[in-house]
Amino acid sequence: MKTYSKTLLRFSAIFALVGAFLGSHMAGAGSYAFKSVHAHILVVGWLTLFAWSVYYKLYTPVNKKLAAAHVWTAIIGSIGLTVGMWLYYVKPFNLNETVTTILFIVGGTILLISFVFFALLTFMKTEDEN
Repeated sequence: MKTYSKTLLRFSAIFALVGAFLGSHMAGAGSYAFKSVHAHILVVGWLTLFAWSVYYKLYTPVNKKLAAAHVWTAIIGSIGLTVGMWLYYVKPFNLNETVTTILFIVGGTILLISFVFFALLTFMKTEDEN
């Protein structure tokens, strides 16, 4: 489980770096085109993944399969949601709106599933308990 902590920590650091860069870019450019993407990268990517990293550092869930599913849906969902949001709102490649909407929704749905998995994990026994 400690590897889950480190994996989530590393992904949260990447999200923090990207979020800080976007914030810096928006300030320098005087444009807030990335504001929704920037906010979600920092809240979902940096803060949420970091908080889950701390959870796995402090606790060892008994249900290893659910923990693995949680970690990977968290990472895939965070990337999917924020990339989908970027494609949907910023339209950097002029992709079909249906395609960008589907990517946005799928990423968000996978992330929502990771939140459900996390909620379940917090109510299950950990190896640290009797």
